[in-house]
Amino acid sequence: MSGPSWRPLQAFDRRALTEARLQAHFAAQWLARMARAYILERPADGHTNLGWDNATGGLRTHRLPDGARLALRVADLTLVLQNTAGEVPALPLAGRTDADVCSWLAPLMTEKGLDARTLGAVSPYDMPEHPLAHGGRYAPSSALGVLADWYADANMVLGELRQSLMTRGLDVPPVRLWPHHFDLDTLIAFMTKDGEQGSMGVGFSPGDEYYDEPYFYVSLHPAPHVAMLPDLPEIGHWHTDDFTAAIATASRILATKNQAADTAASLHATTDIALKTLRLTSNTAR
Repeated sequence: MSGPSWRPLQAFDRRALTEARLQAHFAAQWLARMARAYILERPADGHTNLGWDNATGGLRTHRLPDGARLALRVADLTLVLQNTAGEVPALPLAGRTDADVCSWLAPLMTEKGLDARTLGAVSPYDMPEHPLAHGGRYAPSSALGVLADWYADANMVLGELRQSLMTRGLDVPPVRLWPHHFDLDTLIAFMTKDGEQGSMGVGFSPGDEYYDEPYFYVSLHPAPHVAMLPDLPEIGHWHTDDFTAAIATASRILATKNQAADTAASLHATTDIALKTLRLTSNTAR
């Protein structure tokens, strides 16, 4: 059986995609709430991270106590309770508020013998400013389909890169999405030449306060001095404001001749550069 294939990416309206990203980000918090309420706690909040599921076309939680998962189909903002047997209830979020979502989920959790009141626990982190944070209604748009394509492609190319890095003897955790920052990534830890704990984060962001467009990144810690950063593949550039990472933005990826091959090649080359830089550097930023 062949795996997923790259979805051709099209030019997009930045404002529409940003709004779609924020809508999906808030919707995904229901998956995070379910995880914090009902899934056994793991180190570093690992119980709250989410996986991309191509069959669903979206994100889903780790398993609940009875084996079910809560999923978010991104293209149309629909929550789906994936029970292991029986009905699979779904709730399209269009026109609904978070209070409506809670009213839908609460009896479903009660039927499972879970305390529905825990769904109302306060989030441990702040979310971006948006009307949804103040009782606004979800308003899906066609830009969500664009967002879903970016996530599906990112999950595929990062998963393939993970397998490649593992063949080199690196301990590379599965690629997961973290509901706080809403990015897909894996973090590889190792010792630098100087005996320090180093790490390389390889991931994808749908956009944030730094870049108002999707982008791939390879982050470095400890951060080398700017003067020590080597040249990157054509579609990449170094970001050094608040964090140090090699960045490949959507606008540059869309301008390539072969999106899939050029993105994969850039990530492979960039991780090689990052590993060499982190393992050989002896003058980290102060």
